[in-house]
Order: sequence, then C-alpha cells, then structure tokens
Amino acid sequence: MLDELLGRAELKSRIEELEEANHRLEQQLEAEQERRAAATTAKQDAEERVNRLEDRIAELEDRVERASGDGPDREFRRVSDARGARTRDLLGRLSAIEAGNEGALTATVASENAVPEAVADHFGDATPLVRRAAPAVVVADDAGMVSAALRPPIEPTDSAASWDAGFDLPRDRFLPTGRFGFALVRSDLFAVGVYGGETDAARDAVEHGSTSPRSHAHEDAVERTDYEGFESDVKGAHSKGGFSQGRFERRRDDQIDEHLEAARDALEPIAADDDVDRLIVVGERSVLGEIRDLADVTDVSDATGDPEPALEAAFADFWTTRVYAI
Repeated sequence: MLDELLGRAELKSRIEELEEANHRLEQQLEAEQERRAAATTAKQDAEERVNRLEDRIAELEDRVERASGDGPDREFRRVSDARGARTRDLLGRLSAIEAGNEGALTATVASENAVPEAVADHFGDATPLVRRAAPAVVVADDAGMVSAALRPPIEPTDSAASWDAGFDLPRDRFLPTGRFGFALVRSDLFAVGVYGGETDAARDAVEHGSTSPRSHAHEDAVERTDYEGFESDVKGAHSKGGFSQGRFERRRDDQIDEHLEAARDALEPIAADDDVDRLIVVGERSVLGEIRDLADVTDVSDATGDPEPALEAAFADFWTTRVYAI
C-alpha cells in the first residue's frame, strides 16, 4: 500500500523489466563470445593445416601433371639426396667430365613453366620430368651418358642454358662456401651461427684429385665461428571463451612481435657485416616475411627443439641436394 501511495510500485516493476532485459542481453553476449572463441580456435587449427598442406602442393601438382595426359607417363630412373661429402663427390665427378666442343649442356630451370628451349630440344618426351624436378640445375651430354636434374639448396631464380666442353656448376649454389650466416627463426625460437665454409684450397684439392672427396678431412668442411640462440615464452592455442580470448590473442601477438624484434636485433649486425658473404634464414613460413629483408636466401624449415640442436638439424636439411636421374 505504501509503495503504491509513494509511486514506488511502478518503479520496482520497471526495474524488474530492465533486469530481465539486461539478463537477455547478457545471454546474447555470452553466446556471441562463445561463437567468436570457437571461430578463433577454428582459425588457429586452419592455419596449422595450411602449413602442413602447403608442403604437399608440389606432390599434388606432380599427380595432376601426370594425369593430364600432356606427355608420356615416365618416371625418374632414380631419386636420391646428397649432402656434405656426397655432394662434393658428385660435383667432382661431373666437373671431371670432358665432353668435347659443346658436348655438355648445363641449364638452370627456375620453374616448371620456364624450361629453356635447348633443354626441351634435348630431352624431348622426357621434358615433363625436368618440369617436375624444377627449380633445378640440369646437366646432360650429347652422348647420353649424363642425364640428370639437381635441385640445389640455393635454387635458381632464372632460366638459361648453354652447351660447352664441361658442366658449369657453381659450388656456392650446392655447398656452404665462404663466410656466411645461417639462422633458424620460428615464432618462439631463434638460433643463428656464422660459418666458415670450404676454402678454395680444399675445393681445388678435391677437384684435382690430391685429396679424396670421401676422406675424413672433407666430411666436416664447415666450421661455426659464432652462435646465438634463445627461446621465447609464446602462448599456445587458446580455446576458452569470454573476454579473455581477445586479450589472449593480443598478448600472443605481442609476444611474437617481441621475439621477432629480438631476432632482428641479432641478425642485423650479421647482415651488415662486409666479411659475411650471405645470410641464409630458414624457419616458419608465417614469420619469414618479417625477416626476409635482412636475408639473401630464405626457405621453410620445420626444425624444432632446443635452439642449438634445431639449428644443426635445419642446417643439415638445408644443405641437401635432391638428385633426379632422368
């Protein structure tokens, strides 16, 4: 009765209506936050799948090409990997071949759509194999004794071909030569080393036969003279809803930015060092773009673990030549 006389009954009723409306809005907001959290988690999962699937693109493209019926269904005679002493041995053998006047073809094939005319003329119906091996350095002789494509660590970026008395195979495309920097960059891991590659004297000893390319002296032709590595505490995937999701994403992005800034600080002196011939950076595809301007060569690597062992694994993987016998 008193509430009605004082007009408070109507106010209380209005308050109840507003509280009920507010409750409905809170429910809608909670549902929207859960939807956004689910979408963010799905995005993270999708990005991980993209990284894995991109590694299979080349294989799928090969299958499409074979199924298109554009050329005969041929296969490589052999596919193998060479690194270290094996690569030096391979280059030594090829360099020793004397094919006479314009009897040796050396070509760089930057992509499957950039096969030089001289290569297509020589390989004929085996040209699709050259396309599958690209980017590669192709070697062949007019007697048909040599016929191969080599996909080197430093892949060719343009296409050209020439016939000469011997094969032209620059060693710095296949082997760690001179003084160079090599770094592994991931969103939570960084490691870099400065290396002294094989010397001109060691190279000449192998090429002229005074030292066997299989000898112990050439098993480890690279010496690391400097090293720096660190890991950063970067948060992993987050699946909880609510306002914490947005804060989590911002915090994770900030952590990655701080990590990459520290990586840049470590790489800049090496990139600016006149005594360093080149800087090679490998790592996650998603972060390489932030470092690319400092590097002469970049490549994707899935090496993980503690910084120093991961760097060693990435180094060994990078300096590997895929050999396709055609």
